[in-house]
Amino acid sequence: MQLHIAMLSVHASPIAELGGTKTGGMNVYIREFAQELSDRGISVDIYTRRWNSSDPEVDGRLGANVRVINISAGPSISVLPDQLFVHLPEFTAGVIQFANRENVTYQVIYSHYWLSGWVAERLKSNWNIPFVQMFHTLGHMKNRITVGTSTSPLPDQRTLTETQIMRWADCIVAATPAEHAQLLWLYRADRRKIEIVSPGVNPERFHPISADVARKALALPDDVQILLFVGRIEPLKAVDSILQAMQFARRKNPNRLQHTRLIIVGGNPDNPSDSELQHLQQYAQELGIDDLTAFVGAKDQTELRTYYAAALAVIMPSEYESFGMVALEAMASGTPVIASHIGGLAYLVKNGETGFLVPVREPQQLADRILTLLENPAIGKEMGVKAATVAQNYSWSTIADQLLDVFASVQTKYHAGH
Repeated sequence: MQLHIAMLSVHASPIAELGGTKTGGMNVYIREFAQELSDRGISVDIYTRRWNSSDPEVDGRLGANVRVINISAGPSISVLPDQLFVHLPEFTAGVIQFANRENVTYQVIYSHYWLSGWVAERLKSNWNIPFVQMFHTLGHMKNRITVGTSTSPLPDQRTLTETQIMRWADCIVAATPAEHAQLLWLYRADRRKIEIVSPGVNPERFHPISADVARKALALPDDVQILLFVGRIEPLKAVDSILQAMQFARRKNPNRLQHTRLIIVGGNPDNPSDSELQHLQQYAQELGIDDLTAFVGAKDQTELRTYYAAALAVIMPSEYESFGMVALEAMASGTPVIASHIGGLAYLVKNGETGFLVPVREPQQLADRILTLLENPAIGKEMGVKAATVAQNYSWSTIADQLLDVFASVQTKYHAGH
């Protein structure tokens, strides 16, 4: 029987524009993995919530064997993930109705994020097949970070549901050993259910190219060094700490910073309702570094690779990253990464070899690492070469092999027990 996989991504469509409030690494993961399977002749149906009434029910643009199926559940507008829980029964019913109408059968469900895990448990019972779960981020981890801040902790509904999914799922995919430890420590997950399989990168899209060629494509001056942030614009990403670091670095070496620019990719600078982006732009002015900073908005992946290649370094000062796909894309492009010493970033970035790891929200240490690369370009180039070599181990071809082995094992165990 030819493998047919149902992928669930309730709140995040793999064809949504990247760089929005809730679009990022998970969207890329689902899209890239589905396309890798499609290239192998494996059929994949990705069920996601319709958030725009003009979206077709079935979108086939990702490949010959991939269908993105938009299910109506709740209002046809963009809704925050935590507001979607009440609409999950409607979403589940819509998936079942579509599969029945199409007379389609699946061998395994691969669900993403906690909302999809709730749906997967209902589909598992209806279809009598196993499901594999990947969380991407964990509610307990986010709650630990927001304690003592102005950000409200995530609702108990999320952490309660995540705890239930630990029992419901036939297998849980952890992106790194760090996430594996968090699943055991915070959720008491069954270690026998957990498989560590990292996300991947597309080496045909992200690979080293000449920095001069990239800078010319972006119309950047020859004498300016570029530092880059790429990601969602939200407090958790700690972009404000990069701005603080730029101020510290300028004070320490004003001549060097005169020829340096920080480019921030993500969000929509023209959208006045993008409050975090508006805050960051105002903060750059308050720090007196707005002349060093450019907010260029979201970019698609074709453009991103040019930005990565043009950059001296990509900076990821996040308070929490389960993996950090931006870091992997940058490394594959031959660009070193300066990242927080947390979670997936600590696993991916080799300190002093492929980039630097710094403590969370320590802008002075971040400034020191920035100056190290600005003052010693040869170090950055050597790190970039090593980074590209490490990234080759994460090609989607390799990662897909590992996940398909997980799916096969899960199916065998499930049917042996039924």
